[in-house]
Amino acid sequence: MALRRIIINLNNPSLLQEKTTGLLASVSPSLNAQFVRHRRTKHWDPKWKMLRRFKIMRVNLPNYNEKTEEFSEEEIRSRMKEQGLLPVRPYNERQFFISSTGATFEPYVPPEGDGKVSVLSKEGTKQGFQFLEKKAKSMISIRKIRQFDEEFESATFCKEATEIYLKMHEMMAAQDKEGLIKYVTERAYPEVIYNIDNKTLRWKYIKDVELPRIVHARHTDIITKENIFAQVTVRFHTQQMLAIYDRFGRLMHGSEILAKDVLEYIVFEKHLSNEYGLWRIHEKIIPTWQPPKQPSLMTTKRPVERHIDPTVVPHDTEQPKLTAET
Repeated sequence: MALRRIIINLNNPSLLQEKTTGLLASVSPSLNAQFVRHRRTKHWDPKWKMLRRFKIMRVNLPNYNEKTEEFSEEEIRSRMKEQGLLPVRPYNERQFFISSTGATFEPYVPPEGDGKVSVLSKEGTKQGFQFLEKKAKSMISIRKIRQFDEEFESATFCKEATEIYLKMHEMMAAQDKEGLIKYVTERAYPEVIYNIDNKTLRWKYIKDVELPRIVHARHTDIITKENIFAQVTVRFHTQQMLAIYDRFGRLMHGSEILAKDVLEYIVFEKHLSNEYGLWRIHEKIIPTWQPPKQPSLMTTKRPVERHIDPTVVPHDTEQPKLTAET
């Protein structure tokens, strides 16, 4: 709000003399007054006026209430050019990282009766010849693995595979879902989590019935020839103890007292092209000739049994009459 002030020149004595002109003589003394408008928001020194004006930048804000759907392509192009915007490119590519394959390529077929047939028998000799026939492709894959990992040896890898196998089962028994991803691939992780969900595991490794050995090895490239994955199948013949309890603490499978011989074919996978790739469990091969296992006991809610009296008529609405004797 502007204020007004009156500046009076007191040095001129004629201004103080009172003049009268008839009836229209002024009541107040005649003063030579100058009205000056004063603003409090304006700086008293105009020296930096231009620089202060440059501090304010006028920006044309976009109108967000406009309906851009009604604009033509030329209008949209001119608006974007005016605002300095680039047109949106329709990118259809999605970035993804393949750390494991989705299946086992050329899976190993275990011979029938493996672990039970003697080597000196007819079936055992036949299995030995079949193993030698398939060994050629496995040796080619092992050479390919050594191109990326020069220190790869079958004996040392079997020890490493045993450590991974034991660590995975210890993580499963401890319900450590975050630590499991270090020892199983993304394909096997959902299956492992499903098997331990709402369950309590008691697992113990006792001894090796036979030393673990490599029975199968394969490699393949995905999308590009430089992106190579390797899979090695290891045969484990061990003695273990396993007991599975449900969420109520009832025994579903196995026993904590009895130990059993277990024959397994575990597939280990590694991303060879990745410098920091690790060997992880990818799948467990179950032979087709293996007899089906006994299903686990499932815990269900016990149904409520209702006893119906046959002497009572369902639609009989008559009430019994009370007598004096009763």
